[in-house]
Amino acid sequence: MGSGSGICGAALVRAANAMLTALGGDQVSLLLPATATAGDAAGQLGLVDPGVQEVIISPVVARNLPTGNAGPRRRIEVTLLASVIENQLPTLGLASAEDLFNAALGLSYDGDLFHIEAAVPENFAGTAYFYVVTAVE
Repeated sequence: MGSGSGICGAALVRAANAMLTALGGDQVSLLLPATATAGDAAGQLGLVDPGVQEVIISPVVARNLPTGNAGPRRRIEVTLLASVIENQLPTLGLASAEDLFNAALGLSYDGDLFHIEAAVPENFAGTAYFYVVTAVE
């Protein structure tokens, strides 16, 4: 693959951004463990709850998925822009989107908290343009 695939990949990312912006007015929050800042003995013993850090991702497209009778109350699929995810990584001190999704305690959408089941990149010409996240309540 020559430099043409990079140009094609960049164009696809721009097109994906435009499409998701047009289709998606929703947002989700990824909840990550916050780092403890207590310097006293209680913090060192783990007695201080560091809380969570909320990372807002927008725009997204979310849709409800069918659930079986014995399954979870609610199951969703959320399409996120890879460029938005990748822009968050340096400020969070994470190396990859996979690290971000693995570190997430959950996903908040429409006032409900979901557990992330899977996060799959959609790639073209070696460039991720979307992440499709499946989550259950």
